[in-house]
Amino acid sequence: MTNTINLIAESAYSISATGQKTLKIANDADVSTVAWQGVDCIELQFPKFTDGRAYSQAYLLRRRLGFKGDIRATGDVLVDQVLQMQRSGFSSAVLRGDQSLAHAQRQLTQFDHFYQGDAAHPQPLFTPEGAAA
Repeated sequence: MTNTINLIAESAYSISATGQKTLKIANDADVSTVAWQGVDCIELQFPKFTDGRAYSQAYLLRRRLGFKGDIRATGDVLVDQVLQMQRSGFSSAVLRGDQSLAHAQRQLTQFDHFYQGDAAHPQPLFTPEGAAA
């Protein structure tokens, strides 16, 4: 895959060190009503790994609202989630403290292609060039 997700260890993450204008959005917020113009990074929260509302928020921000900046996953972020996060539109993820960066990176290289479209590549794999999805 050509798009990648920047993986960050929780112990190495500090929002003040990024130097970006960052907006934190709760996972129950309607992202279509949030004023994000002028923001470099939007942090979407995973209060627990079983709560996937931030996936939908990331997809909406990326595909429907056209946000081009960094969409970062924070909170209870596990290695098993990073591939789906990448496909949903996240560009960075802060892994929970007990998660392995090396293992997460391996997760991202397991598959070269996907049949379904995603936030970065909306066309399904077998859709003819130029056809509408």
